[in-house]
Amino acid sequence: MPLSLHAAFVPSALQMIDSTAKLVDRGEVWCSEQGHEPAHVLSARIYEDMFPFTYQVKSVAVHTAGALAGVAKGVFQPDLSPPPESFDGLREHLAAARTALEQTSEDDLEQAIGRDMRFEFRDFRLDFTAEEFLLSFSQPNFYFHAATAYDILRMLGVPVGKRDFNGRVRVRQG
Repeated sequence: MPLSLHAAFVPSALQMIDSTAKLVDRGEVWCSEQGHEPAHVLSARIYEDMFPFTYQVKSVAVHTAGALAGVAKGVFQPDLSPPPESFDGLREHLAAARTALEQTSEDDLEQAIGRDMRFEFRDFRLDFTAEEFLLSFSQPNFYFHAATAYDILRMLGVPVGKRDFNGRVRVRQG
């Protein structure tokens, strides 16, 4: 049986949303335990020319639920609004993305296969089909931003490991 577009995208997106939400929780607990202000994690960057933790977390939501909204419209434009500036705001952003993903049916995505899809950023354009966009652009992006959020926490000394990044893996049932 062929894998549906929904099965190829949505479960992995949900997995990364949930693991990223747990990373947000771990970062907040660590700040509290270490006596750091929240900004110590929220504004942390791996390198000065990279975006901070808040942006990385926001981007997990943008490249999951935001990508599906883009597919529905036929065009995806990156969300340039500032990321939430609190742990609670980041959790709310991820929870809203989770809800949007849960509301996307298999039929919604199967209907999108083959449809024209465009990425637009200022004067830059990339043309895709919906499935190419989700699987070759959005999926690598949400993994990248989740991994970068994880890496920021590791760099700061937050005790997280591979299981925290992977989150709840989907194992064979029955």
